[in-house]
Amino acid sequence: MVLKDFYNVLSEEKTTDSKYTITILVNEKHEVFKGHFPGNPIMPGVCMIQIIKELTEKITQETLMIQTLANVKFMALINPEVNPELRLELDITTTEDNLVKVKNTTYFNDTVALKLSNVYKKM
Repeated sequence: MVLKDFYNVLSEEKTTDSKYTITILVNEKHEVFKGHFPGNPIMPGVCMIQIIKELTEKITQETLMIQTLANVKFMALINPEVNPELRLELDITTTEDNLVKVKNTTYFNDTVALKLSNVYKKM
């Protein structure tokens, strides 16, 4: 975990061969929120992208490096004091050329906060 104590995995469920639903609890007291932004904490987009990478590494048991990000859509601001619990739906496939493709939708409650597709290279 790049950011120590940033989040905890509450549950992980494999729903099909390639699909996973993971619920995490974000530490709203983490240092990152003191600067982004004081008095009005908002989840940095780069932190969400890192969380998705770390969860994908855990599932695939591979060390990964981001190769491409596509269709990154931040749909709603995540305030960790109001909505610390996030649900991430990951669709993970490995290609013949050893790349890992991920389609993600992240929710708080029933609100879509983030949608993205990315490709990782195995290290």
